[in-house]
Amino acid sequence: MSIAIWTPKTMLDYFIWLALAGGLLTAWIAAPLGLFVVWQRQAYFGETLAHSALLGVGIGLMLSINLSLAILITSFLLVFSLHLLKRHTQLTNDTLLGILAHGSLASGLVLVALQTGVNIDIMSFLFGDILNLAIYDLLFMALIAGLVTWFLTTQWRNLINLTLNADLAQVEGVAVSRLQLQMTLLLALVIAMSMKVVGILLITSLLILPAATARRWANSPEQMLVFAIILATIAIVLGLALSWYIDVPTGPAIVVCALGLFLLTLVLQAFRPQTA
Repeated sequence: MSIAIWTPKTMLDYFIWLALAGGLLTAWIAAPLGLFVVWQRQAYFGETLAHSALLGVGIGLMLSINLSLAILITSFLLVFSLHLLKRHTQLTNDTLLGILAHGSLASGLVLVALQTGVNIDIMSFLFGDILNLAIYDLLFMALIAGLVTWFLTTQWRNLINLTLNADLAQVEGVAVSRLQLQMTLLLALVIAMSMKVVGILLITSLLILPAATARRWANSPEQMLVFAIILATIAIVLGLALSWYIDVPTGPAIVVCALGLFLLTLVLQAFRPQTA
C-alpha cells in the first residue's frame, strides 16, 4: 500500500492550482465590469480606486487591522467622497479623480514608510502576489463572483440603458443615481479583491484590456461580455504559464499577455479583408 507524502513539489503544485482558481475567478468578475469601465469611459476612475488601495494598506498597518478589510473600507470611503465632492465643488470630474488618485497613493506610501518594525513586501501590493493566495482568499473571491453575477443578471438591461443614455434611462424609471453608486461600490469591491492577482498598479489594465479587445470582435453587448471573459481567462492562464516557465512576476506577466491579445487583434484586423 502506497502512502501519499506531502513534498515541496506537491505543495508547489497546490499553490499553482490555488493561483489558477483565483485567476479564473478574477477573470469572471473583472471582465464584465471592465465592459462598463470601457463603455462609460471610467478608466481613470478605476485607476483612482486602485491607488486608494495603497492608502488602505497604510491605514490597515497603522491600526493593526486586516489589510483586505482596510482596503475595502478605504475604497468605499473614496467612492462616497467622490460623490460628495462632485455635488459640493465646482471642480470637474477628472480634476477630482486626479486629486484623489495621487493624494491617496502618496498618503499610502507615507503611511507605509512610517510603519517601522513592520515586515511588509510593498512590491506584492503594487504588482500582485497571486502565488500566495490562500483558501480564504478564494472563498472571498467566490462570494464576490456570486455578487457580481447576481448584480449583472438582475441589472443588465438597466445598465445598458444607463450607458447609452442616462437621461432616457431616468425617464424610463431607472434609479440612475442609485444604480451608478451600486456600480461604483461593486467596482471598488472587485478592485480590492483583485489586488492580490495583478497588484494596485496593474488592476485597471486587467479591467480594460479584455474589454477593449472584445469590443473589436463583438456585434452586441452580450457577445462582448462573453468574449471579454474568455480573453481575460486566456490572459490569466498564459500569464501563469509564462511566470512558471521563464520565472517572471506573475501579475505583470498576466497583463503583458492581455496586451499581447489586444495587439494581436489589431494586427489580425489590419490584414482582414474588407467586406463590401
